[in-house]
Amino acid sequence: MTTEAPRRTTAEFAPRPDELLEMYRRMRRVRRFEERAAQLYKATEIPGFVHLSIGQEASAVGACWPLGAADGITSTHRGHGHVLAKGLDTASMMAELMGKEAGTNHGRGGSMHIADPNLGIYGANGIVGAGLPIAAGVATAFRLRGTGDVVVAFFGDGAVAQGMFHEAVNLAAVWDLPVVFLCENNHYSEFSPAEKQHRAPLSARAAGYGIGYEYVDGNDVVAVARTVSGVVERLRRGEGPVLVEAETYRWHGHYEGDPERYRDEAEVAAAKERDPLIVARRHLAAAGVPETAVTAVDTEIDREIDAAVDRARALPDPAPETLHAYVTAPRPALPEPAAPTGEVFRTMDAVRLALEHELAADPAVFVAGIDVGEGGNVFGLTRGLAQAFPGRVRDTPISESAIVGTAVGAAMAGMKPVVEVMYMDFIGVCFDMLLNQAAKLRFMTGGRASMPLVVRTQFGAGRSSGSQHSQSLEALLAHIPGLTVVMPSNPADTYGLLRAAIQDPNPVVFVENRLQYGFKGPRPPVDHLVPLGKAKVVREGTDVTLVSWSRMVQDSLAAAELLAAEGVSVEVIDLRTIAPLDRDTVLASLAKTNRLVIAHEAVRDFGVGAELSALAVDEGFWHLDAPVTRVAAPPVPAPYAPALEKLWLPSRDTIADTVRRIAAV
Repeated sequence: MTTEAPRRTTAEFAPRPDELLEMYRRMRRVRRFEERAAQLYKATEIPGFVHLSIGQEASAVGACWPLGAADGITSTHRGHGHVLAKGLDTASMMAELMGKEAGTNHGRGGSMHIADPNLGIYGANGIVGAGLPIAAGVATAFRLRGTGDVVVAFFGDGAVAQGMFHEAVNLAAVWDLPVVFLCENNHYSEFSPAEKQHRAPLSARAAGYGIGYEYVDGNDVVAVARTVSGVVERLRRGEGPVLVEAETYRWHGHYEGDPERYRDEAEVAAAKERDPLIVARRHLAAAGVPETAVTAVDTEIDREIDAAVDRARALPDPAPETLHAYVTAPRPALPEPAAPTGEVFRTMDAVRLALEHELAADPAVFVAGIDVGEGGNVFGLTRGLAQAFPGRVRDTPISESAIVGTAVGAAMAGMKPVVEVMYMDFIGVCFDMLLNQAAKLRFMTGGRASMPLVVRTQFGAGRSSGSQHSQSLEALLAHIPGLTVVMPSNPADTYGLLRAAIQDPNPVVFVENRLQYGFKGPRPPVDHLVPLGKAKVVREGTDVTLVSWSRMVQDSLAAAELLAAEGVSVEVIDLRTIAPLDRDTVLASLAKTNRLVIAHEAVRDFGVGAELSALAVDEGFWHLDAPVTRVAAPPVPAPYAPALEKLWLPSRDTIADTVRRIAAV
């Protein structure tokens, strides 16, 4: 474990001989760790992919030098040096690379995904540029808590081409977040030279965002430490983010095994003349540090890395029974609440009241999204909340990846963000932050990353909103292990489920139907909570089980009422939570009625209805007396023309026709 660097002002920055030796020790640790990792990978003792940072030690160590234990970093797929420089121990890291249970992340992350938020390490990341929105989220948590801590977000020159770079830097600039965006410019974006990837220099980009810019020799650890110390000092005073460009060079290929046909040996040899360790040795010599002290450090680090390798080799692999561990955090068991009996209120009131209740009850909760603050949301759902909770209901740029990435980072840093993606159709714009970050980080960190966040969004066909504003995409989200997907059908459940989602320790996508915002129902008491992952039988019946969710539940209830007059008894189940799926409630009903119909607004093919059908013919096969049938939109984008949209959408009548046919079998 490395020791924390002392904090001193930039004006005082002139490292003492012992500090120079500590800088060298940290760099030597990174170098030897990487060299041994290369050997072990070649010998197949390390699986998967390995991206080494040999040649870039000074930028990692220098940038982390002014950071305290509470400060944060986000890293990249080439992140060993960053996390070692921030204080992670070599023994658990080596075990992680070898896929051992005692690894930093219990063998779930490997080389590209090492994290330990307890040390301010908010994750290396296999997705280029993904750490930048997460860094904005961590910095948001720091700013809201007023701790004065800062985040260094490492990224490579290739990440500048990512939209996430733009979104994160712009959001950080608008919110004046304490982030150092530190570009390790090693001159190559995978196989491509930087000059073929970008036309504008980073200095011009920084000016475009209205933030500061600093250039530094990334091979000189003292220069990097001096520059970043000055930037960090400014950020602690409350100044806005700064873009730092540390020019360096990676000695190895993009990955171990890279044939490196894109550069010649002479170029690499020339870069090695500026070896960061040699530059550091010159600083040591100029400071009068004897060569014997430097040699002693080399010996010390060699022994440390050897011991880490020997230990890792002797450790056991993860046990088979732990395969399902760390996917989700245990959620509190909640009883089914009593039916609400209060005055009538609307779904839109339920959303606002649930947010208001949780904001008042828990200072860790904040709300962010496009126009959710001063504008009160495009549907008026958050009107008045920004005034009631200053600074905790925050307007964002139109940057869905930054919005959801901010939620991910803030959640890891101890907050409970509730962020809004205005339309469910826009989930595609920020899908990485859901698919690869929110859903997977708890698993990939072996449970070290906390992820209590809610992404609110809405959908709803039937008002000619067209193909890009009408989609019901829950099947996409439900297919991702780690995500909880909730779709309420009435005002009381909207209130109780949203409160439960905000209190839940897992990432929840909360999907409202905008055509129900005016839908009325009895108001529950203020302490009303509805358990996640539990379906509800909303109408008892004996002849056919009808399963639905969201607005289609109301059409299903109307169909059941229509069929009751014909002597057909329909049991209606409201799933409420799509994932995790309450299989037991569906199977218990099927065992009673022996028939199953599923109605949903999403297109029929490859949907949640197909999953329920598979459940019925697998675990419920012997109860079936008729085919399992789905009532759903055909596999056609939502039409704009009202006549076609009406034909496309399921309705009370199409549901009733299908149930009538199945009941007669």
